[in-house]
Amino acid sequence: MRGYFAIGAEKISKAENFGNLVRTAHGFGASFSFTLAAKRLDRRGLVADTSNSLTGMPYYDWQNIDQMALPEGCQLVGIELTDDAIELPSFRHPTQAAYILGPERASLSQAILDRCDHVIKIPTSFCLNVATAGAIVMYDRVATLGRFAPRPVRVGGPVEPKPIHIHGKQRRRTPIEDE
Repeated sequence: MRGYFAIGAEKISKAENFGNLVRTAHGFGASFSFTLAAKRLDRRGLVADTSNSLTGMPYYDWQNIDQMALPEGCQLVGIELTDDAIELPSFRHPTQAAYILGPERASLSQAILDRCDHVIKIPTSFCLNVATAGAIVMYDRVATLGRFAPRPVRVGGPVEPKPIHIHGKQRRRTPIEDE
């Protein structure tokens, strides 16, 4: 899969939820994780992060939106249950993306929504747990951008093999001769 992604949360206050989110992100191959205006996350509370992901990938703790510095070309994707958000099954993920979720029992701030390149929603009747919503979005990213056999028309497993990766034409470098 080309590109990279990151996952983070704004004003998250429960270390267990963030620990679960970053553990899942680590499993799906996230490049980094982040928090924005987090409510004092105690690393000892990250007990749900059994993969110890914060030692295996970078973690950024930005105190405010002005500190938030995403890599060039990285699109910020808000995950929020709003009327005008794009439903996840209809969304094409950017190659370079940072996904941000809102805090427990609240929504993403208007400042973050204004900064987002895209806002998506999981088509559910009500808001999901932060870690669960993040896991669904990360799974959808991998399922749609990864190299998998197409889904069969009938019930069951794939009937076609995975597509073979085609490399470009072989190039040979001319050795530099000593002068």
